[in-house]
Parts: sequence; structure tokens; C-alpha cells
Amino acid sequence: MEVATDQLQSISAFASVPIAQLQWFITNAKLAKKKKGDFLFKKGDAIEDLILILQGKIEIKIEQNGHYKTIDILENQDISGVLPFSRLSSALGFGEVIEDTKALMLHKSYFKEMIAEHYELTEVFVHHMTTRVREFTKSNVQAEKMMALGKLSAGLAHELNNPASAMLRSAKALKQHLSHVPEKFKKIISIQASEDTINTINDILFANINNKPENNMKLMERNEKEDELEEWLEDHGVDNAYELTETLLDFCMDIDKMEEIYNAGNTAHFPQTIEWIENVLTTEKMVGEIEEASNRITALIQSIKSYTHMDRAPEKTKEDVHKGIKSTLTMLNHKLKQKNITVVENFEEDLPAVEIFVSEINQVWTNLIDNAIDAMAKNGTLEIKTAKENSHIMIQIIDDGPGIAEENISKIFDPFFTTKAIGEGTGMGLEVVHRIIKQHQGTINVTSEPGETIFTICLPN
Repeated sequence: MEVATDQLQSISAFASVPIAQLQWFITNAKLAKKKKGDFLFKKGDAIEDLILILQGKIEIKIEQNGHYKTIDILENQDISGVLPFSRLSSALGFGEVIEDTKALMLHKSYFKEMIAEHYELTEVFVHHMTTRVREFTKSNVQAEKMMALGKLSAGLAHELNNPASAMLRSAKALKQHLSHVPEKFKKIISIQASEDTINTINDILFANINNKPENNMKLMERNEKEDELEEWLEDHGVDNAYELTETLLDFCMDIDKMEEIYNAGNTAHFPQTIEWIENVLTTEKMVGEIEEASNRITALIQSIKSYTHMDRAPEKTKEDVHKGIKSTLTMLNHKLKQKNITVVENFEEDLPAVEIFVSEINQVWTNLIDNAIDAMAKNGTLEIKTAKENSHIMIQIIDDGPGIAEENISKIFDPFFTTKAIGEGTGMGLEVVHRIIKQHQGTINVTSEPGETIFTICLPN
């Protein structure tokens, strides 16, 4: 025998295990020797041995769509394989030897004897199993959260960039526009207009600013209106009419309004008056664009706060699930726009609030909606339904993608199962969803056929 009890005693985990128990382990285990490039196990292999690495290194990796991802490295003194009370039955990945390895392997048929007669030795392996489960869950949930955060960060950067860029463009344009105001002011100040004329023009101007009508003209109709207005202004002495018509029509200042202004005062000063009006409207338009972009950024920040629940304690609170779903749609809006996906919200009015951990439930909506978007082709439809059913509320997320293959339906909530490429999914997204729903004493089910996949979540009311 190449392994002695003192070699095991030098391993911190076995320091308090009686020598007789260590000898029993050595006697009943087999010594396996593997060369670099060998596999200790492959995906799908039955796992029937407890493994103690004495020397070497083994790379644990999983396969996703033909690509491999390393999830752990086993080294000297590491424990792996099946453990007492473990439900592990087959390998989820591959164990490739990357340095020549020696390992003690104890077949699970000895576990009953070990549990009955060797308490301290059993305790070592049970403690290791609980630690492995805890660390495994923590690291993979964290990986899934980081991947979700990465997706949301990319989306938010895109969503925030649009209004921020719009603000910058409008601010620059406004600055340039205001630089011409002093010269235009000289023209308008030279006009000798009566108080009645000034009041009439101001009433027309500010009525259109304060009660800006909806401008729903189609492109061809708009072009015709601009041509007509330009021709009318030129006929009434406005030399640069082509520069003014776009802004005037944005505020529905059409020929009828022009005639009111023309008839309100000295017609000789009409060109200067219209230039000044267009100047005021341009300023109003640019300030409005900046305000609209600022409101969009504020709304996005509110959605982020709502989504992350960043201003609340991490505890269950009574919440309207609609709020979290809408925040999630805002977070993923960039992906929806990229594929031109239509979102249909069939929300039941007066849906009761439910007690939830908000950030965790929002992660459920994120994973399910993000998966649905990935599954759908361009111009698809995503439908979200909510309803009250007895003592539960029901949420359904329905996509019109190709569906989930029949052989995969039973596996989708399994850890590491994914049909996505490496780097696009950890295989933990739906496992996390399943765990969060169970944490809330709820249920999740899926039905799928080509053209319709439905995830149904029920949460206790």
C-alpha cells in the first residue's frame, strides 16, 4: 500500500479522525493513478466513488454548445465525487487530468458501514458536502447575478446615452441659436408697434406655446403645408421663409395664424415680427427637447431604484408585481427595440399586492423576459398576463418563439442546463428562478410548442 495514515493525518480535514478510521478508509479505497490528458470522469458518467486527491490537478469543466468552461480545479487534499447523503448520481461535466494525479477512491457501497461505525470520518465528508453545496450555490448565483447585471448595465448605458446625447445636442444648438439673438433683437426693437398689436401677437404666440396642438400630419401632408406656408410668407415679404417654416409648423403656426399676425399690425414690419416669433419658438423647442431628455433620464433612474429596491431594507414587503414587471421592461427596453418586439400587457386591474423580496422577484422577471427576447425572432410579440386565482396571483410570460424542444422541457430548471453559447448563459438562470419562486412558497410551470412558450408563476396572496 502506497498510502499511510500519517499522510492522511497531515491533511487538516482529517486531523481529528482516529487512526483506525483512517486505516479503514485506506484499506477499502482503491488508489487510482491518472496521466495528464486522462479523464477522471466525463459528462453523464455514473459517479459512484468518493475521491480524495493526493497529488496532481484535475480541471472540472462543463460543455455548452460545443465549447468548454472551467468551473473548478481539484488539487492536492481536495475531496470530490459522491459523498455520504449526497444525491449526486451522474457527472454534470468533465474531470480532465491536467497534471499526473493520484487519488484514493472509495466506492459508495462502503458508505453504510462508514456511517454506522466511523463517525468522525463520516463527519469530515458530510461537512465537506455542506460546504460544497453552500459555496457552489453562492458562486453560481453570484455568477448569474453578475451576468444579469452585465445585461442590464449594457441596456442602461444604451438607454441613458440616447437622452444624454439629445440633451447635449440641444444644449449646443441652443447656445448657437442664442448667439444670434442680439442681432434679431435690434430688428424687433426698432419696430414701432402699438400696445394692442403687441398684445394680439403675444396672445397668438403664447396660446400656441402653452397649448401646443398635436401635430399628426403625415410626411407628404407636412411637405405640402411647408411649401404652401413658404410661398405665402415669400408673397408677404419674408425673404428667408424656407428657414422659418419647419419651426412655425411644429407649433401649428399655419397660414391662418400668419394672416392673424399680418392683419394685427403694421404690415411693413411683418418680416421682422415673424423672424422674432420663429426665434422664440425655436428657443422653446430646444428647451422642450432638453426637458424631455431630462425627464427620460429621471424616469430611468426611478425605474432603476424600483427595480433594485435600492432604497429599501432587504426584507419582504407587500408590493404590486406590475411595478416590478414594468421596471424590468424598462431595463430591457434596448433589447426589445433591437428586435422590434411588441409587448402586450394584459394586467388585471386591482391585482392584490403580495409579500415578496422585491429584488429577488425582479430577478425572476429579468431572467424570464430576457430568455423570451433571446428566443424570439424580430417583430415578435411578448405577452405578459396577470390575474387573481383564489388565494394566489398568476403571472404568465408568453413568447411566440420557436418553443423549447420536448426533450429539454424536463431539464430547463436543472443547474447548468442551457442551450446558449459559452458566455451567454451560466445555465443557472432558470434554476435561480425556480429557487426564488419556491422561497416565496409559489410554483412555476412551463408549457411549450412552436410559436408559443408559456411560463406560469403563481404566488400566494
